[in-house]
Amino acid sequence: MAQDGVRIGFVNTDRMLREASSAKAAQTKLEQEFSRREKEIDDAGSALKTASERFEREAPTMAESARASRQRQLMDQDREFQRKRREFQEDLNSRKQEELQQILDRANRVVKQVAEAEKYDVILQEAVYINPKLDITDKVIKALNGAK
Repeated sequence: MAQDGVRIGFVNTDRMLREASSAKAAQTKLEQEFSRREKEIDDAGSALKTASERFEREAPTMAESARASRQRQLMDQDREFQRKRREFQEDLNSRKQEELQQILDRANRVVKQVAEAEKYDVILQEAVYINPKLDITDKVIKALNGAK
């Protein structure tokens, strides 16, 4: 849009990150990369839950020493499970940030190319209100999907 000789455009970054093919590919890549570990953690959580439930059922009839030993074992198992889950989440978050940064870097280059090609003076990525006429997100997504 031109107003007093100034052309302003707007890009919806969230939408761009949801709809761009590179963002979808990154999501799929992360799911494949982390699915095995996630399943292992889910399985360990299920095993821990099953063991805890069995302990609750059997505890009243167990000897004191056996009960204390099993309780310690379950606490150790729970600690290990919590550690693995925390490490998984940290690794996943770290990889998500890496992938997101690559997409944002490429997206920013594409936004700049679109802005220069169409002679925009300002491209905004966040605003409280934007007139839909100023939204160039579709152009950017299309260019981003075509850019390698």
